[in-house]
Amino acid sequence: MHHLTDSYGPGPQERVHQLHRSSLIEKIPYDTYFTQMPDCCANTEMLDPYPRPSSGFTAYPDDIYSQDMTSTFHYSQSRMGSEDLSIRPQSQIGCASDSRCPSRVGYEDTLGSYIEQTDPRMYRTTANCIKDTTSATTKGVCGEEVESNMQRHVEGCPCTCNHMGYGNYMDYQRTCLTELPDVTPSSAIIRLPPPCMDSPSSGSSKDRRERNPRKRCRVLAPVFLLVSLLLLGGLCLPLLLQTAPITHQQRLDVIRRILTEIPLIDGHNDLPWNVRKFVHNQLGEVNLSSDLGRVDPWARSDWSHTDIPRLRAGLVGAQFWSAYVPCGAAQLNAVQLSLEQIDVIRRLAEMNAHHLTLVTSVKGLLEAHRDGKIASLIGVEGGHALGNSLGVLRTFYGLGARYLTLTHACDTSWAICSVGEANDTQENAPGLSEFGKAVVKELNRLGMLVDLSHVSTKTMKAALQTTRAPVIFSHSAARALCNSTRNVPDDVLRSLAANDGIVMIPFYTYFITCNSTATIRDVIAHINHIRGVAGVNHVGIGAGFDGINFTPTGLEDVSKYPQLLAALLEDSSWTEDDVKKLAGLNLLRVFKKVEQVRDEWQKAAILPEEKISLLENAACTYGVS
Repeated sequence: MHHLTDSYGPGPQERVHQLHRSSLIEKIPYDTYFTQMPDCCANTEMLDPYPRPSSGFTAYPDDIYSQDMTSTFHYSQSRMGSEDLSIRPQSQIGCASDSRCPSRVGYEDTLGSYIEQTDPRMYRTTANCIKDTTSATTKGVCGEEVESNMQRHVEGCPCTCNHMGYGNYMDYQRTCLTELPDVTPSSAIIRLPPPCMDSPSSGSSKDRRERNPRKRCRVLAPVFLLVSLLLLGGLCLPLLLQTAPITHQQRLDVIRRILTEIPLIDGHNDLPWNVRKFVHNQLGEVNLSSDLGRVDPWARSDWSHTDIPRLRAGLVGAQFWSAYVPCGAAQLNAVQLSLEQIDVIRRLAEMNAHHLTLVTSVKGLLEAHRDGKIASLIGVEGGHALGNSLGVLRTFYGLGARYLTLTHACDTSWAICSVGEANDTQENAPGLSEFGKAVVKELNRLGMLVDLSHVSTKTMKAALQTTRAPVIFSHSAARALCNSTRNVPDDVLRSLAANDGIVMIPFYTYFITCNSTATIRDVIAHINHIRGVAGVNHVGIGAGFDGINFTPTGLEDVSKYPQLLAALLEDSSWTEDDVKKLAGLNLLRVFKKVEQVRDEWQKAAILPEEKISLLENAACTYGVS
């Protein structure tokens, strides 16, 4: 049959076959038209998707009219029913009882115009269904021609059978199933719906899935969304579960856990001096494992706050014990007294080895904490204990001392104390003499911490300019909150941050509120101030217990450290990591860097300092001319 072409579509597959109206064989009323259902459609009963008038329309014999085209308009499955077709109006019955299949002419084929149902493009005969389905086998063609022929047939056939494995029209659907044409029976005009690019296909053909990436995206999108939500939930759930502790007891539980992970390190405790003062260093008369708060003379003293049970209750992981001697011993027997105090600290650790262990390094401190013991370190308080001798300093280091406080409450010939600053007795003196600078450098070479508590502001600044390692303030607070020369001014705090050093907050009320009363909140205020000026990496704890007689409410002895840390957690700006830094990590960082400077200087073969500074009291010095 000759195929006439016209301009109904842009491509060769989108063509309509037309004959002159006079060439039609006959007109058969729609209601009486019937042909046998083709075999390929025998198992399918499909309702006519669009209602048609009961008469007045023309059917065209198969040998006169056929279509060979790719459609862009398809049927909605929602129009298919299961009720008995015999009792339904003829106009509602499809291929099972009506041989005319609706035309596959699409919206683009009509250029958006209306077509009448009398138009030959509206219908095709069912005979073409069987012809097209079997054409591939009767013609003996194969390969791409078979695929093309079958595709054209399936796209134009309204039945839902499988067409010998090639699927049905739903596998090639490209228009919205939910859009129905506007039907105007009175004028016999149907307005075809516009094509819908995003219409889902009801087919199951593999080829259709491969040619429709939009459907594949719609199927995979929920999967990807579900996987993303699961991943996001897995990441966020632990954070959501870590809700902030609500009660004080819950915060204490958090602190207990933290202090099992990192050691709580206190920078200053004067228990060794109380041992000398109360029992004259006779350790046989001191049972440190007992509650000294119930034992005289300790129980009657406002200066006693320490014993092993309370250290354990306070979860202390490491303690710097002070080898202190009074300023009255300067230029007399200060060196001897210092050696004796170092000896007391060492023997206290030995006699209570089940709880205490002497350490001299970061490594040793961490090992003691892992073993469940309190690491005991030695700090010499007061440069007057050196007797102006760098040899004595090296001896102290060899005995285990790991920091030196440059002054106490008295000046030395090479450094100015905070009392001298208050009295303006050393207004024209430098913060450090040349010998004082040699002391700082020797401390760097040895790997000892430089402690600037008790020194004047001049000496603080001079030491910060001289040292090559971080420094500490073992027990000093913020001068901005309590205007005491014992505390650290803000400009020095900023210099300390640049030095990577640390200020360890004391609990002495006269350094906290400048009077005899204070609370735990006052101590927290100093911690927060130093954190705000220098940073959270530069603040620690140096209570000064057993060397003070006025303590804040809530911080009465060494058992109260967890109360302070738990109170900090009430502030949302304090995280667990911040608390860890305050408790011990900051001091460990400083100590480690001091050791690194020592190791570097040893590799560089830097020799010990040999400077000499004569004592002012020459009468008490042998060999001075």
